[in-house]
Amino acid sequence: MSKRNRKKNVATAAPAAKTRATILLSDSAAYDMLCLDGYTTLNKNPEIVTAVRRIADLVSSMTIYLMANTASGDERITNELSRKIDINPNKYMTRKTFIDSLVMNLLLHGNGNAVVKVHTKKGLIDDLEPIQPYRVSFIPDGYGYHTLIDGQRFESDDIIHCVWVPDEHHPWMGAGLKVQLKDVVKNLTQARKTENAFMTSKYKPPLVVKVDAMADEFASPSGRSKLIEQYLETSEEGQPWIIPADLIDVKEIRPLSLSDIALNDTVKIDKQAVAALLGVPAFLLGVGKYDQREWNSFINNTIRPLCRGIEQEFTRKLILSPKWYFKFNTTSLIDWDFEQVAYVFGNLSDRGIITGNEVRDKIGMSPLEGLDKPRILENFIPVDMIGKQKKLIQQKGEDDE
Repeated sequence: MSKRNRKKNVATAAPAAKTRATILLSDSAAYDMLCLDGYTTLNKNPEIVTAVRRIADLVSSMTIYLMANTASGDERITNELSRKIDINPNKYMTRKTFIDSLVMNLLLHGNGNAVVKVHTKKGLIDDLEPIQPYRVSFIPDGYGYHTLIDGQRFESDDIIHCVWVPDEHHPWMGAGLKVQLKDVVKNLTQARKTENAFMTSKYKPPLVVKVDAMADEFASPSGRSKLIEQYLETSEEGQPWIIPADLIDVKEIRPLSLSDIALNDTVKIDKQAVAALLGVPAFLLGVGKYDQREWNSFINNTIRPLCRGIEQEFTRKLILSPKWYFKFNTTSLIDWDFEQVAYVFGNLSDRGIITGNEVRDKIGMSPLEGLDKPRILENFIPVDMIGKQKKLIQQKGEDDE
């Protein structure tokens, strides 16, 4: 069952503090204001945003199951609570947009923290409101903490608080990866500025013009500008330049490219560093080609742990029954080819481990009548029952006749 009777004093005014309290901000401003001029925030770096956006898109695309532990195994439950979480967490958002917002706050805007305010109506969960990180701050309180939302105090049990990369000194609060990503973001930003400068020809003059150094008219900047205007800029497009042979010697040079200064290699290394820190495949950032094993490893080692943290926080804050829990359908993100599906699920079905309709559900197909019970091939029997099969007994009887 859901937590219907939540504490009456969910939101109370914070008492006047007799001693100075330590306030820990959860949004990116807490870190950015300590950075030097020229620092690019993570939410403005294309590589970081691309990686986090991909993670958020994947997590929010999965169905969220309400499960129950039973004597015969875990079973999926469908009721008002499961619909609230998976279909309409609040009156303004779908599951997709709600979880997308939560993950973006958790990994990017909230510096490893995502806070959700629980609204109740007649003792039932009514709305789950994702709170923007700039509205949130945390106050350490001995072993634990309490949270301020717009200056209003909430105990930790009265809100949903998801954490990513726990802080070293306050493990109940997320720390994110701002420090680890700072230098990489700085390098990528500088590389982008350099690339833009090259694209505007700032670092690659196409010509070398040799002139008579003794000519007075070329000794000053204005004289040299007059030379360029008179001989090099006045020709019509596609027409040859007509210049004095004994006065000017024009030679075309091969301009520097990004490869000449190994900028592409540097950017590639930095993108790989971003991918490694965030746990995403490098090909999502444009480095290398798609690899099925790398993709499935990403789902198992990055997406699953992230989902587990969200599942556990939702379970402990929204459910009273010790046998119920929330679960993302992460299996739906695994990249299977048809042969793998046929082999793996075919074997599981033949051994009575899963039903035909469970197989159809895994591959996105609707259930069929008659496939809702486990089936098993007749020869998959215990060793001590060999010779006791019905068809063998029947055959023996016919032989005796």
